[in-house]
Amino acid sequence: MKVEILTPEKNVFEGEARLVSLPGSDGSLGILNNHAPLITTLAEGNVKVEGTDGKVQEFHVKGGTVEVLNNRVIVLAE
Repeated sequence: MKVEILTPEKNVFEGEARLVSLPGSDGSLGILNNHAPLITTLAEGNVKVEGTDGKVQEFHVKGGTVEVLNNRVIVLAE
């Protein structure tokens, strides 16, 4: 799936991933391929992106919003 992590200042990450873990406002979220459509808010914490090569990258967010649709994850982070 394609993942984009955006802040007001810049595009922090763009690439393919096997798994995205997010700090949702109501608890942790794990997003895999073919996930159901979703829009929710994020709490402060780390967004973890596991690439198709197995490499994990972490990005700290202070909050924001995530949209999941058609194997595309867009994180609008603060």
